[in-house]
Amino acid sequence: MYSKDGEKYFILDAHIALWDARPENQRNIHGKQFIDCFYDYHRNLSPESEVWGYDEYLYQGGERLMKDIFEDGYVDHAIFQPAALPAFYNNNFGQTDEAFALAQKNPDKLTYNHCWDPRYGEDGLKQLREDAKRFNLKGAKLYTAEWFGDSRGWKLDDKWSYRYLEAAQELGIKNIHIHKGPTIRPLDRDAFDVADVDKVATDFTELNFVIEHCGLPRLEDFCWIATQEPNVHAGLAVAMPFIHTRPRYFAQIIGELLYWLDENRIQFSSDYAIWTPKWLVEKFVDFQIPEDMTEYAPLTTDIKKKILGLNAAAMYDIPVPAELQVKNPPADAKAEAAAVA
Repeated sequence: MYSKDGEKYFILDAHIALWDARPENQRNIHGKQFIDCFYDYHRNLSPESEVWGYDEYLYQGGERLMKDIFEDGYVDHAIFQPAALPAFYNNNFGQTDEAFALAQKNPDKLTYNHCWDPRYGEDGLKQLREDAKRFNLKGAKLYTAEWFGDSRGWKLDDKWSYRYLEAAQELGIKNIHIHKGPTIRPLDRDAFDVADVDKVATDFTELNFVIEHCGLPRLEDFCWIATQEPNVHAGLAVAMPFIHTRPRYFAQIIGELLYWLDENRIQFSSDYAIWTPKWLVEKFVDFQIPEDMTEYAPLTTDIKKKILGLNAAAMYDIPVPAELQVKNPPADAKAEAAAVA
């Protein structure tokens, strides 16, 4: 929990990872390219005091994750959103077993989401059913730009993708997080295009589609889709650190999202360990839309509380103490159930 000026904030970090990009896990040069790109984002968008050394950036481990997020970072609950990247890493990039074990040990603090790739066909569908049972999945993270043999990406509205989304719906995996943001070397920019979100959101109205990185740099395209599809939400991973390096650009991002979507469909994410949540939470609570950007509504304390945690808590049925709720909670029937009397 974070508190300032008499206000208390429930913090839910909706997008974190526990990765291993050490040289012994890199399958090829692309594994190094990928983590080097992550490190460039980290180094160039973080305050100088928050920049890690390169070697410690390759692998954090569970002990450091718990300290960075929960002891130092004000976070009340966090959700793992792993990327596998088996074409680049020997034992995958996101560490499934380690992350899940950490979530089992700390169920009040961590939720584990898993991932799938529809290009595995029937074998992958079988694995999805096993994973849903093993991990008790409520959500998943999809990475449409992953390489698979000669394929360098897939689309949400592909035939096999629909088979997997149908299975997810049947299995109760309702929260589908999708990386639709800046490209990461060596992945292809076009494989992250947001156009395919429109069709699946229309065809799977019982699922929530959380578009991580809110489509950047395709923010306008994303907003035009999301305003028409009420089950499309914006994840602020990668957008958040611009609050430090480009505050007016961040004001534009958050202003556009609030105009097109409203405050109930935006979720805070640090994208740990690209960034740590502590400084992002502090800066967001203090942040205001510049006075001369009059086309955007002001950021109220209640709006900040929803974005920082209440929206994602409602989506995942995570209990929030009543004193940390707002008078106008997220427009979701689950919000009332999430409150603790």
